[in-house]
Amino acid sequence: MKLKAIALATTAALVSTGGAQAQEVLEMTSAFGKNLPILGTAGVDFVEKINSISEGVEFEHFDPGELVPTLEALDAVSNGSVDAAYTTAGYWQGKITAASLFAAVPFGPEAGEFLAWMLYDDGAELFQRMYDENGYNVRVTPCGIIAPETSGWFKNEINTLADLEGLNMRFFGLGAEVMERLGVSTSLLAGGDIFPALERGAIDATEFSMPRIDARLGFYNIAKFNYFPGWHQPATLFELLINKDVWEGLDERSQKQIEVACLANITTNYAEGEATNFEAMADNEANNGVTNMTWSPEILAAFEENWNAVAADLAAEDDYFAEVWADLQEFREGYKVWNDAIYLPRPRGN
Repeated sequence: MKLKAIALATTAALVSTGGAQAQEVLEMTSAFGKNLPILGTAGVDFVEKINSISEGVEFEHFDPGELVPTLEALDAVSNGSVDAAYTTAGYWQGKITAASLFAAVPFGPEAGEFLAWMLYDDGAELFQRMYDENGYNVRVTPCGIIAPETSGWFKNEINTLADLEGLNMRFFGLGAEVMERLGVSTSLLAGGDIFPALERGAIDATEFSMPRIDARLGFYNIAKFNYFPGWHQPATLFELLINKDVWEGLDERSQKQIEVACLANITTNYAEGEATNFEAMADNEANNGVTNMTWSPEILAAFEENWNAVAADLAAEDDYFAEVWADLQEFREGYKVWNDAIYLPRPRGN
C-alpha cells in the first residue's frame, strides 16, 4: 500500500510539473453521419487513426446537428465555437466562389490527378489561401477522397435535355450551375434532408453520392432511374478544418500526426468506395427495382459544353476563381502528357 501511494504521488507530481504531457481534446463536427458508408465512416476512421497515434491531441467525433448543422460548420470552426470539422469545401460555394474547385470539378480530375495537383503542385497552398483571403480563421488539411459519384436519381427516364427542364433537384457544387443553365431549379440539401424532400415532392430528383451511400439513404424507394457517369464529380475531396488558433496552439508533433492521419485516411476512404460500390449497383437492379442508366453522348456533350461556359463566366466574375482555375488547367495540360501515354484507352461511358 505504501509503494502504491508513493507511485500515485509521483504521477500526480509529474502531471502538475509538466512531466507528463496533457492531451488536448478537440471536438470535431462531421458533415456526414457516422452510420453513412464511405462518407460517414471516413470521419470516424480519421478520429480512430489520430487517437491511436497521438499523445498530444485527441479528437471527439460528432454527427451533423449535434454541435452545428452541416452547412454552418465553416463559420463555427472559424469563430471557435467548434474546434474542427470533417467536411468538403463544395458546401461553401455560396460563400466563396472558388470553393468547389477544391471539392469536385465537373469533367475535371479523377482522384489520382486531383491528389497530384493538391499534394505535389499548387493545390494545397491555394486551398489555404482561399480561406485566409476570405477572412476565415481555419487551417485546412486534405483528409479524404472518393472516386466518381453517380450523377442523379430520377423518377422518370431522361431521354432529351427537354426532360430536365422544370425539374426541382438537389445538386452539389459546380455541377448545380450547369443544371441551372439547362432549366433545372437546384438546391443544396444536407444528406439527411434529401429523402424527406423527395418523399413530399419538394424535389423531383437528386444526386448525392455513390450507389452504396445512396442506398443507405433509400433514394431507390422513390426514384428508380440512377444515371452514370458522374460527370459533375469525377472525384470528391474532403477536408479537415481546424480553428487556426487551436491549430497554432498544438505542438509540432501533434500537427504532423494530424497530417499523417489525414494522408492515411485518404487511402482508406478511396479504397472503401472502390471496393464496395459494384455490389450496391447490382443489388439496386436485382432487388430494388432500379435501372442503372448511362447518359447519351449528346446529353453528356451538352453537360460539358455548359460546364465550360460556367467556368468561363465564374473566372470572369471572380479573380481568385480565375487564378485557381488557370493553375489547375495548367497542371492538367502537363498531366495529360503522362495520362494519354501510360493508361489504356477508356472510351467515355465505359
